[in-house]
Amino acid sequence: MPDDDDAVTTGGVDLSGEALVGSLATIREREPLIQMLTNEVTKNDLSQIVLHWGGLPVMSDAPEESTEMAELAAGMLINTGRMSDTNVEALHNAGRTATELGIPVVLDPVGAGSTPTRMQVAQSLLEEVDFAAIKGNYGEISALAGSEAEVRGVESVGEYENIDESARALAAATDTVVVASGVNDVVATAANTYTVTGGHEMMGEVVGTGCMLGATIAAFNGAIENPLTATLHATLSFGLAGERGAALSYNGPASYRINFLDSVFGMRDVDAEELDATGRVHTEN
Repeated sequence: MPDDDDAVTTGGVDLSGEALVGSLATIREREPLIQMLTNEVTKNDLSQIVLHWGGLPVMSDAPEESTEMAELAAGMLINTGRMSDTNVEALHNAGRTATELGIPVVLDPVGAGSTPTRMQVAQSLLEEVDFAAIKGNYGEISALAGSEAEVRGVESVGEYENIDESARALAAATDTVVVASGVNDVVATAANTYTVTGGHEMMGEVVGTGCMLGATIAAFNGAIENPLTATLHATLSFGLAGERGAALSYNGPASYRINFLDSVFGMRDVDAEELDATGRVHTEN
């Protein structure tokens, strides 16, 4: 447990309400073009959430055009939820181009650990692309780290008592920031592990919230230069929006999903006191 009673600066990252407000304003000011290569199930929600944060979403996953669009993008999300040959080719083409141009790329290794094909695609991307961040559920991150994992379809099941160690091991092996999303989100580098508390249980009842977190991290990295700051601020802001959505009236997952997206948009009007992260982030060296 860290000396996080003062969580304004945790592990060298400013987590004050003022800092979060500043990051949200930076996204709106810079309007980063975020290229997303993703699955068919969540395309609309990913587009909406990037737009609501203040970025400009674009879906460009034809193998040739994916490279052309990468040259224009400020940030990129590579989501491995669709395994067609043309899509896998586009993931690699766009990722290599982004790496060559220094564009921050976020990997969402959807379903890694569930089938050999998904593991092979994720591992080949890790070999070819420099990622600013990797975001997966507990099972996906554990599988990529070489730890025991159980992934059914695209869902993580089972217990992951050592998720902190798995996330940190993957961060060290890939030299990037790793987010393991679950009841508590774990954000890890080779040097530090941050446990982020936030969000609401209804988020787990909506298909695609994990993909939306990946898009959120891509939007923040497309506007904010430091990957750790961008990723921690994205994860915190996402959870806070989830809580705000639950504070509104809803009848079930469908109406909660609308509340959540509206709350993301409404974060631009939230003041620094409401975004204070004190006590929400704990770090271990």
